Amino acid sequence: MLNMVNVVIVGTAAFDDIETPFGKKEFVLGGSAVYASLAASFFSKPGIVAIVGDDFPKQHEEFLKKKNICLKGLVKKGKTFHWSGKYEYDMNEAKTLKTDLNCLLEFNPILPEEYRKAKFLFLGNLDPELQIKVLEQMETPLLTVMDTMNFWITGKKEKLLEAISKIDVLVLNDGEARQLFETANLCAAAKKALNLGPKAVIIKKGEHGALLFSKDGNNLHFNAPGYPLEVIKDPTGCGDSFGGAFIGYLAGKGYANDLADNHAAKEKLFGDRSIRHAMIYGSVIASLNAEGFGTEKIANLTRKEIEDR
Repeated sequence: MLNMVNVVIVGTAAFDDIETPFGKKEFVLGGSAVYASLAASFFSKPGIVAIVGDDFPKQHEEFLKKKNICLKGLVKKGKTFHWSGKYEYDMNEAKTLKTDLNCLLEFNPILPEEYRKAKFLFLGNLDPELQIKVLEQMETPLLTVMDTMNFWITGKKEKLLEAISKIDVLVLNDGEARQLFETANLCAAAKKALNLGPKAVIIKKGEHGALLFSKDGNNLHFNAPGYPLEVIKDPTGCGDSFGGAFIGYLAGKGYANDLADNHAAKEKLFGDRSIRHAMIYGSVIASLNAEGFGTEKIANLTRKEIEDR
């Protein structure tokens, strides 16, 4: 396995209470950084940047370490972020029942020195001001991927647009794309996003897969279908799993090693089909994640199961 962190994952680590029509679990391990780093770990060496409370169990830390995830960027203070959510039979959207931000209110992401040299960065759903702060700490990233949510679109739209202008790939769901760019048309929304500066935009459509829009002639548009599932227990973390697998796969391809020049490496990355392959792996791992509660499925997933699907 890799010893050096090659993809930095910034986001949340949390305790989740989850209720779906198929069961209920309390205080399960969750958070965007957790799901994304677990997904990325099948292909690369992730390093987490997140904050947890003093109540965060040692067993969770040991579990993440066993998955080849570096925890040098994990800070402990106060009580862990706690989210409670419920899904009806339409499993595409959770109804938030309770949110205790706790230590997340004091999250000030400071990257360890070795993380700053990493070539791949995934910015999970966070305050766009914090996302910009992390971007400023990276030395020479090859690929920066960013997620967001409707809360920041409503509350900090201008800062969010500024953050988008600084990254390579924007990932958001169809509802967020329509809200952010004030249009019902996803093609129009993607065009507006690309005009801000990113080289590509990925619009997630839940069980219906994901759409890629790019400035590159070989990848102007691509539709990665969703995998048709017979068993769905809990979709929590599927979007983060998609993003983590997407960037983890690309980090494991060795672009940063093959070409020392960042510009040439980036052109190669966006010029071949690896972006499409990464989306397929993202969809596969997201679909597998939905077959268990919380991280229970992805925690025991094997590379063979991923390849078989």
